[in-house]
Amino acid sequence: MTSLGAMVLYIDPGTGSMLFTVLIGIIGFLLYIVRVFWIRIKFVITRGKAEQKNANKIPYLIFAEDKRYWQIFKPVCDEFEKRGIDVVYWTMTPDDPVFDLDYDHIKFEFIGEGNKAFAKLNVVNAGVVLSTTPGLDVYQWRRSKNADCYVHMFHSVGYGGYRMFGIDFYDAVLVAGQYQIDIMRELERTRDLPAKDAALVGMPYFDELRKKLDSSESVVNERTTVLLAPSWGEDSIFTRLGSKVIDELVKTDYDIIIRPHPQSFINDAELMKTLMEKYPENDHLRWDRSSDNFETLKKADIMISDFSGVIFDYAFVFDKPVICLETGSFDTNCRDYYWLEPKYYWTRNNLSNLGKKLTADNVNNLNDMISECLASDELKQNRTATCEAAWAYPGEAAVRTVDYLVRKGSEIAGSESPDASPEAKQ
Repeated sequence: MTSLGAMVLYIDPGTGSMLFTVLIGIIGFLLYIVRVFWIRIKFVITRGKAEQKNANKIPYLIFAEDKRYWQIFKPVCDEFEKRGIDVVYWTMTPDDPVFDLDYDHIKFEFIGEGNKAFAKLNVVNAGVVLSTTPGLDVYQWRRSKNADCYVHMFHSVGYGGYRMFGIDFYDAVLVAGQYQIDIMRELERTRDLPAKDAALVGMPYFDELRKKLDSSESVVNERTTVLLAPSWGEDSIFTRLGSKVIDELVKTDYDIIIRPHPQSFINDAELMKTLMEKYPENDHLRWDRSSDNFETLKKADIMISDFSGVIFDYAFVFDKPVICLETGSFDTNCRDYYWLEPKYYWTRNNLSNLGKKLTADNVNNLNDMISECLASDELKQNRTATCEAAWAYPGEAAVRTVDYLVRKGSEIAGSESPDASPEAKQ
């Protein structure tokens, strides 16, 4: 019995090897089926997530860290609205003027202040992100892995004033003048950075200001009107010269408007209090603390300032001369200027084209300087040439900006855009 049972269970080596091979094949086939099934399940799951991610993606996001940048972005938003393209506008200011406006295609949202706002920005799901804020991927604002393209827009003329690496990690930059591209390329060369995309679009803010000026009533002054518009801090006119400029102005027959930077009343509060008490308002002297400087800029025949960005607004848009305080020590540490040769210090190098330099030594001759600036044809010609170099495509900036952003959005989506303006398709 035992012998018979052994014979029944006996399998010769050839047959056993064949059966073992068949068994391995079956197991391998089953593992293959399981693997294929799992891949299909994973594909369905991930495709669903991708489709959901794409469905929730913001095509165009504009980020403003402060309400004062609305004047920069408004022309761009108007152009998006005109084309019927949806845009999301995130602001860190709860009383941003955008919330008083009515758009069909622009959605405004207050995203909090400080780290709360940056926490949201750091995970945003967006196609094209437009901002004037430097320091992307340097400070607390990090690139989101769900954002495809970051575009920086300059909010003033000039370059090099940003802290180090201010725009290094943007993908593209929109500039007002060719010289800004030249400076950017020099920084990329000296720091061995990859070349960013650059688009020469002009200055939307200047376009709107010029449009507002052209549509407003002209001003005819009975007396020459001088605008004293200093900035604040240790290099401002009031800090370096005290009351000397006002002392000289009140000796003249000019009407005087004094418009300090709002920050002066915070950082230089005691000094401002002293000056306003020493020089109270009268028929020919006025302190201007209004939120909108347009009427003041329009009324003034000449401006005296230091390093305030309003210098270029005034000289280029209103086409009037300025007298600027000569800068003291020029600290390039911690700024992009550190890598640049002096020939690239565009702002400093071009101030003399706009007017005369004010110093502690010539402040007593201020009346003569004002007369010379107002009468100089050479200064006017220099101002015009500098403006043309700094401000490309006057009146076209918003259209060119949106053309570029739409093109970028189309590249990301992998399709040709039907929304570009006729100019972009030529």
